[in-house]
This record gives sequence, C-alpha cells and structure tokens, in this order.
Amino acid sequence: MKKSIIAFLFLLTNIYTMTAQEDPYLWLEEVDGKKALDFVEKENKATLDVLTNQSEYQDIYTKSLAVLNDTDKIAYPGVFGDYIYNFWQDSEHVRGIWRRTTKKSYYSKNPVWETLLDIDALSKQDNIKWVYKGAQGLYPKYDRFLVSLSNGGGDAVEVKEFDAVTKKFIPNGFSLPESKNSVSYFDANTLIVGTDFGEGSMTSSGYPRVVKLWKRGTKLSEAKTIFEGDVADVSDNGYLIRDGEKSYLFIGKGETFYTSKSFVMVNDKLVKLDIPDDANFSAILNNQAIINLKSDWTVNGKTFKQGSAISLNFTSLLKGEKDLQLIYEPDAYSSISEISSTKNFLLMNILNNVKSELYSYSYTDGKWNRAKTNAPEFGTIEIVATDEFGDDYYFNYQNFLTPTSLFSANAKNNTVQKVKSLSAYFDGSKYKVEQFKMKSKDGEMIPYFVIAGKNIKYDGNNPTLLNAYGGFEVSEQPFYSGVIGQAWLDKGGVFVLANIRGGGEFGPKWHQAGLKEKRQNIYNDFHGIAEDLITKKITSSKHLGIMGGSNGGLLMGVAFTQRPDLYNAVVCQVPLLDMKRYNKLLAGASWMGEYGDPDTSDWDFIKKYSPYQNVNKGTKYPEVFFMTSTRDDRVHPGHARKMAAKMIDIGDKIYYYENTEGGHGGSSTNEQRAKFYALYYSYLWKKLKV
Repeated sequence: MKKSIIAFLFLLTNIYTMTAQEDPYLWLEEVDGKKALDFVEKENKATLDVLTNQSEYQDIYTKSLAVLNDTDKIAYPGVFGDYIYNFWQDSEHVRGIWRRTTKKSYYSKNPVWETLLDIDALSKQDNIKWVYKGAQGLYPKYDRFLVSLSNGGGDAVEVKEFDAVTKKFIPNGFSLPESKNSVSYFDANTLIVGTDFGEGSMTSSGYPRVVKLWKRGTKLSEAKTIFEGDVADVSDNGYLIRDGEKSYLFIGKGETFYTSKSFVMVNDKLVKLDIPDDANFSAILNNQAIINLKSDWTVNGKTFKQGSAISLNFTSLLKGEKDLQLIYEPDAYSSISEISSTKNFLLMNILNNVKSELYSYSYTDGKWNRAKTNAPEFGTIEIVATDEFGDDYYFNYQNFLTPTSLFSANAKNNTVQKVKSLSAYFDGSKYKVEQFKMKSKDGEMIPYFVIAGKNIKYDGNNPTLLNAYGGFEVSEQPFYSGVIGQAWLDKGGVFVLANIRGGGEFGPKWHQAGLKEKRQNIYNDFHGIAEDLITKKITSSKHLGIMGGSNGGLLMGVAFTQRPDLYNAVVCQVPLLDMKRYNKLLAGASWMGEYGDPDTSDWDFIKKYSPYQNVNKGTKYPEVFFMTSTRDDRVHPGHARKMAAKMIDIGDKIYYYENTEGGHGGSSTNEQRAKFYALYYSYLWKKLKV
C-alpha cells in the first residue's frame, strides 16, 4: 500500500514537472501566490508610471468620472409588485445603494427613493469590499428577497435573505456561503438551490450539478435532492416559470454551453420535454411554450427553420404531443435579439441588418397576432423590464450619436412614452455614422460601422479604434457612450464597431460559422475589416488600434499574433490567451462548446491560433496593453499574466494592469472604471496620435 502511494505521488510530481517544463510561467496561475503578486505589483507600477503621466490622462479620468457619477443619469427600473427597484452608484454611493420607489413617483421629475440596502455601509460594517450582484423576490408580494453579494466582484456570491419591510437581513433566514450559486424561491418557505454541497456536487466547470429543495428552518445538508446532473455538464439548475397564476418547476440539465435538456416536475416526477437540446425555452404564455430554434426542426412533416420562434401547447407537450405554431421566421438579414413577456403579450426584439425593431404578439383564437411598437428606428433597443401583473414594460433605445433614452410602453394599447434621457455628453451633430460591408477571405460579406467627424480627411492619418467580440452569439450593436465621445471622438479619433462572425447579428448561422474548427473565419473577418479601413484610407496600420475583452480579448491576442503588421495598439482586456489550458482554469471547461477540447484532437485546430503558443521571439509585435483582475473567477488572470511575462522575457515591451478587485468586469466602483478608461485612452493616444 505504501509503495502504491509513493508511486502515485511520484507520478504526480512527474506530471507537474513536465507541465512546468512545457509552461515555465505556470506559477502565475497561483492567483494569490506571493511571487505572482510581486510580478503584478511590479508591472502595475511600471504601467501607471508611464500612462498616468500622459498629457491626456487627467482630463479623460475627470470627464469619465463625471459621466459615470452623473446624478441625472437614467435610473433603470426593475418591476416587483407595486414598486420600481433600482441599483445606483455615484460619488456619494461608491459601492452603491439598492433602493425603490412607487410607480407613480418613478414617473415624476424627482422620484422619492427609499434606500433598502447601502452597500458602502455594509462593506464598512463587515470590513469586506462587497459588490451587489442582484436580488430575487418572493412572488407575489415581493416583501422578501434573496440578495447576492460578491466579495470583490467575482461570480461567486454569498446569498442572504432580506426583509423589504424592515429593510434588514432576516435573522436565521435563508443564507448560502460563497459559491457560484443558483437559487430562487419555490414558495415562502422553500428554496430551489444549486450550490457547493460538498465533494462531487459541482461540475468540472465549477457550477452546481445538484438541485435541491430546501425548507425553511432546516439545515442545508437536510435539503431534498430532486435532480443530479453529470460532472461533465456545464451547469444544472432549477427554476420556476409562471404562466399567470400557474407556476412550473423546471430543471435545466446544461450539458454544454449551447445544449440543455429541459425537465418539468409533474406530480413529483420529472418529465423530459421533447424539444431540441439546442433550442432556447423563453416563456409560457396562455399555455403556449415559446421556443427559439437554433437549428432546423422537422415536426409532423413540417420544417421550422433555424432562428425561428415557435409556440407549442404546453399541456400537450407535457404529454409528449406536439401542437406547433410559427410565430416568427427570420430572413437572411434578421435575427431574434430578445424574447420577453408581459401578463398577456409576447415581446420580440428583432435585429434587422444590425438595427432593432420591437414587436408585441397576442395569442387570441388560437393564433398569434403581431403589432409593431412605435419605437425609435435606426438604433439599438433593449427590453429593460416587464410587469408580470400587467402589460406595461420598459425599453432602452440608443445609437452612436443620440443619448440613450428609456421608454415606457403598454403592449395592450400599443402606446409608448419617453421616461428619461441621458445628457448629451458630446455634440453628436459633428459626427457621421456609416455602415460598410467587406468581403472576407471565404467570400462572406461582413458589415461594420464607422463613426467619424463629418470633415474627416481620407489620408490614412486618422487615429482609429476598432472594437469587436466575435463569439457566443453575442451581437455587437450601436450604442451611446459619453466616455468614447469625450475621450476619443472629440479628440479627433475614429471609432469602428465590427459585426464579425461568431456573434448573433444574423442569427444562429452567423454564430455557428465561427465555432470550433471554423474559428479562423472570425479572425479572417477581423483582419479583413482592418485591411478595408486601411484601403479606404480611413486610417493606416500606424494609426490603427484595437480593443476587446474576454472572448474579445482572445480576439485581440489572435489579431496581434497573426497580423502584427496591421495594428499599432492593442487593448487586451480580461482575455483568454492560453487555449491549451483554458479548460482547466476556473469556468473554462464550460466553453468547450465554443472553442473545442484542447485535450483531444481539437488541439490540431486550436493550436493554430492560440495566442500564448504563437507568440515568438524575433517577431515585431505592437506594445500590447493587457488588463485583468485578481478577483476574476470566470476568466483566470493567469492568461494575461503569463502572456505578459512571456512577451517581456522575449524582449517585447508591453503594458500591464491588474485590478485587485472587480471580477470579470474588471472594476467595482465608478472611480475604478474611470481609471481604466483613462489608462486605455491615454495608451491609445500615446500610440496612435499623429
């Protein structure tokens, strides 16, 4: 027995030694390791010493902070019962306050807000840098909430039960320790819980795989298990879906990032729904289950096309029968951006050539009837909140040059009114927006937006910032930014937003065209847009900078390692970069549906673009600016750390900044956000200005 243990330990030592030899920067994956933090401190100081002394820094910081702390900004609503709830941060509330007001007061010029929870005061009391991560209420009175709080801004949260009447956490109420929790009310005395129940209760991606019902007054260890998924699943969770007065307990078995099996509890037994694993189950309205298809589905001899929204009689579906109706079928230039619902109406946000259109649908006499909402055109719409007890809802509208506005609407009357607009932080009349298309390497036409001064000279000398994401079916749409307006456009910059494949701008097919072995399509699209900007003499490689975060940070890494000749500045935020080990770090395993599994033959195509493996001594790279957060528990900070260290050691100059809190968003307070903006744009001006 002793010999077996010694042999096993020897094997582990050999494996670690081999890995360390292959990757001499493995020590930087020790998030709080002394040597790693010494590296962070040294590189942070070097970057701050240079960038905070740039002539643009203080002006950008001051103006950005003023935008972020503007007391006249929009207080976005969350509708729970009779109240409008809102989370607010400004100069007086650095970490923020969770507050509410009546619906009548919300529409007034100066709403009277009632503070429920002061995060600054709580942080001081507990000596913890709390970050508010949302609250779930108890239907139908919403007098109790499950409040999620993160220590430092990561995805892992503590959950505490809060009394909205006394405005205090409930003594001996429901409480969960820090974990990537999945929790909601089943009823007043029962929670649906997915959390870290101990060894074997989490997936390999770090999310819950066991779902339990937890009764008030009992220990968490006594909660009743109602579902167990597999360790290889991404995540498994339970939740309620309501259809009027009826409620249904659902279980989602998330087998990959894009596929999930759905179960419904019927008479204490789980019934599997016979729907495609890759379909999105959106809502139940008037006994119609609303589903958004990600691939073609043929039922009873009829094919419903990829990207369509359909409905099924839910009662029949539970019996294994399929009574289907088509609600919406997209064309080659459109896709479904959002599906939501009020008490009686379905809301659908359609993206048409990367511009939003909003529709409401009513189900009467067994048919769906559509009405277009009189919303502003040629911009981006986002459904912000709906009222489950009525047909009121709120949506946001913005474009590149028009200040963001919040609208209230009523689906029954099809009425719309503006509630609030942002201040105009810059003069939009001085600029123009153009949409171009570029032919990518395989012939696909890729659109992108260019925002520039009306008097722009096409001489190749314009400092230009190209932004993109390219993954996870996330659509890049027009947006208003006071920071970009003041820090970039007003100082003479050109801003470009690219709609490369991997996103969802043109539906599931646009996303799937960049999955796994097809990923080079995404990078070819990005390189192609850069080349098109240079061909049009909007800019030149000397004056072209790029920026992206998370999966967009991976895009940045691939861009400068594959085509270092195209870019003179790169802002690489909270990035994935080591694609050989990404699936072993934090939530990385959950993204294998997007990138593939590097421990299989998938590495044959991943290794061709993985930035960490493809950065080489002797190649002239741009001076990249890497940014990450110590407390990012989604994308491991080791990606940015290791890439920065490797480039430094092969003789490349880089900039590096790691915030000690902030999670995947990189920052927790407006001061931290303003600092990041000032660092980014000071760096960009240093590298790109004429």
